[in-house]
Amino acid sequence: MKKLLIISIINFCFHFTFALDPDTLQIRNSDLKILAFRLNQPINLDGKLKEIDWQNNNGYENFIQREPKEGELPTERTVIKVAYDDNAIYVGARLYDSSPDSIVARLSRRDKWVYSDHFTLYLDPFHDKRSGYFFTINAAGSLIDGVLFNDDWDDESWDGVWEGKVTQDSAGWSVEMRIPFSQMRFNKTDLNIWGINVRRSIARKNENDYLVFVPKNESGFVSHFADLVGMNDISPPWQAELLPYFTTRAEYIKPENGDPFNDGSNYLPGAGLDFKMGVGSNLTLNGTINPDFGQVEIDPAVINLTDVETFFPEKRPFFIEGATNFNFGRGGARSYWGFNWGNPDFFYSRRIGSVPQGSTPDADFVDYPSGTHIFGAAKLTGKFSGNWNFGTIQSLTKREYARIQIDGIENRVEVEPLAYYGVIRAQKEFDEGSQGLGFISTLALRNFKDNRLQDEFNKEALSLGVDGWTFLDSSRTWVLAGWTGMSSVNGNNQRMIDLQESSRHYFQRPDATHVSVDSTANSLTGYAGRFHINKQRGNLFINTAFGFVTPAFDVNDLGFFFRGDVINAHLGGGYNWTTPTDFYRELSLGAAIFRSYDFGGEVTSQGLFHFGDLEFLNYYIIDWNFAYYPETMNNTRTRGGPYSLNPSSYFANLFLRTDRRNDWVISMYGNTWQNGFSKFRSVGFRIEFRPTANISFSINPEYDWNLDYSQYIGTYNDPLATQTFSKRYVFGELDQKTYSSTIRLNWTFSPTLSLQLYVQPLISTGKYLRYKELEAARKYDFINYGEGNTTFDDENYIADPDGDGPAPEIDIGNNDFNFVSLRGNAVLRWEYLPGSVIFFVWTQSRADVEDNGNVKFGDSINKLVDLQPDNIIMVKFTYWFNM
Repeated sequence: MKKLLIISIINFCFHFTFALDPDTLQIRNSDLKILAFRLNQPINLDGKLKEIDWQNNNGYENFIQREPKEGELPTERTVIKVAYDDNAIYVGARLYDSSPDSIVARLSRRDKWVYSDHFTLYLDPFHDKRSGYFFTINAAGSLIDGVLFNDDWDDESWDGVWEGKVTQDSAGWSVEMRIPFSQMRFNKTDLNIWGINVRRSIARKNENDYLVFVPKNESGFVSHFADLVGMNDISPPWQAELLPYFTTRAEYIKPENGDPFNDGSNYLPGAGLDFKMGVGSNLTLNGTINPDFGQVEIDPAVINLTDVETFFPEKRPFFIEGATNFNFGRGGARSYWGFNWGNPDFFYSRRIGSVPQGSTPDADFVDYPSGTHIFGAAKLTGKFSGNWNFGTIQSLTKREYARIQIDGIENRVEVEPLAYYGVIRAQKEFDEGSQGLGFISTLALRNFKDNRLQDEFNKEALSLGVDGWTFLDSSRTWVLAGWTGMSSVNGNNQRMIDLQESSRHYFQRPDATHVSVDSTANSLTGYAGRFHINKQRGNLFINTAFGFVTPAFDVNDLGFFFRGDVINAHLGGGYNWTTPTDFYRELSLGAAIFRSYDFGGEVTSQGLFHFGDLEFLNYYIIDWNFAYYPETMNNTRTRGGPYSLNPSSYFANLFLRTDRRNDWVISMYGNTWQNGFSKFRSVGFRIEFRPTANISFSINPEYDWNLDYSQYIGTYNDPLATQTFSKRYVFGELDQKTYSSTIRLNWTFSPTLSLQLYVQPLISTGKYLRYKELEAARKYDFINYGEGNTTFDDENYIADPDGDGPAPEIDIGNNDFNFVSLRGNAVLRWEYLPGSVIFFVWTQSRADVEDNGNVKFGDSINKLVDLQPDNIIMVKFTYWFNM
């Protein structure tokens, strides 16, 4: 059956590759040349286009629709003009509208997309046909910007200092933009040629019109830009920016009785300096002294009962700006599928300045630092020597101490060593992006004063990776992309033993023939890689991959990965129908087969996957996917113990959303995973309401029900447990119910003044219905405590595996829980001058947990209301100097 399925998929791919691939739509205007003219007088940026330079020069208006009627002429006329002076590039645009009273002009905070009429300018200053910038202004004057990379992708984390103004009249609306050359990097040449494209979005029609039209079944975006010519008498300016900051922070944290370190209030002033300067014409140096690396928006609360770390995205401006320079292993191809594959990240910036990880001795009271201070950090990004993309971050973090009190005596202990973190990333592109080759290297070094920490931290950690891609044909239909790398960590014997036995490795597995704990090791070295062959041009798409992570690979000192000991592959594909019919506007269907092994040859995951995306004529959408997982082996359920069986299971997911043009937008979703024993179900919906053009309110309640037949509890030594290698692996049948919601209010008073409110209530209860132990390795059979020869004390949670027999009792304890949490913050942001911002931030959190798994929703809500909250109030002032 499996062989027949594989043969059928290959035959399908082969047939459609050669029979259905001819394009019916061609790229339009890619050979267009846009002439920029030099200004003869200053522009008063007001969006009115009244200056003589705008009146006397020709514009460009041959736009083409991409949505909703691909390849047709736009329903409204758009004319753009491009000008420049010694310091900046200017764009003037006239966006005619036959129904000016229907223009959608919604205010939003900076870099926040809302459903509104938009005008977007795309620039490729290096003319490398793979990267660039975008600058967007909507009909209400709100600004969005970001960078373009990998030809198809964009990232909004970059923030430039530029200006844009709009005005509306009886003929439509108009735009003026001024973008300083100092905000962009470009080559110093006698003949300046940039890439350019423009998009106009008409919200009420769901229409997107492009100056350079790229069909949906085409590959690439930046590579098709028109040429922007005429700016031959400009040079990249020397760039120098200073951004000093001042903060005041008041913390009101509820103290424990008698806590000598916390009287309920704490006041923390702060100051520092960020700077940015050009290095030559192509590189930018960002630096920070005594940085403020606090997050404006808090992380959500989570309940994690697994053995893997929760991934939280980076939110600190210094690290998210320019983060695309450090992307590794994802160039060339535009889609990277993965099925039961956790792709390792060689660089995870949240490792720098994270919460200290060291332990403290048993103490009556502990004052533990909430973060690791960073002495300083520097970042150099840009291009050099032609098409080399380059990025490096160098940082030094402080040695951190916790204050403790034992029997009335105060002391302090080291909980985070002095540390250096460095990353270097470089990549060279060839033949206008047809090929690429790059590398990344990270290094973490730690210096200990307290030898106790040498058992808890790696002393040194090095990683090195090489990545690249090549298109296999001139039309860039097929692409081969991939990466490979190594890691090496060093530490003392105890640290290496703990690392080998950690959840990322589990070398102590008793029936694993390919790994074992080396108690004499002072280092651990591993390797990993991932390779893709994709067809990404045309309606038919194919996505294949093979990857591996050896058991000893570990990049978690400065990166992020879930687990080693994986060999994974998939073969998938599908078809996009982009021509509207009487039933839908767009339809996409796809499927894949996948399988994973460990390095001992055991199949740890396999399955069939199907997905579909459908957009109806009324712009409602429905997405679905389904997966079936046949029986396999599990090498992690016992958390370092023997293999157990994975019963066959299935997963299904459904998502629906209404038309985004409406003031009320509703999304609904649900999913389930079941294996005949365990069941997980989740349902939720999201309502977004836009009562006015400057207010948006959304609420996203969700309910999760998890009936886990085999939730791990613990491992207990017993030489009589011969079927499980002299240990008893205890599990519980967990009935967990989680109620949560995300509530947001965005109130924008002007393009430079906005208020954000965020609230996340969460209630999670877990009740264990039964405790049991694994009966034998490589099975999914259990011995229920309290049945047969076993006994179980329900009051004291003590199990006896053989009743009156010689086996020792197991004190399981009460694992039931009732967790309640309420987190929220309010952020008032005022950009009082371009690049200069004042933040007013209020953060509140309250949480409590009890060993009671009963669901009492009303009682939990009352508890959330009655809990004493922790409050943090912060004011941050920044001022931007452009030297």
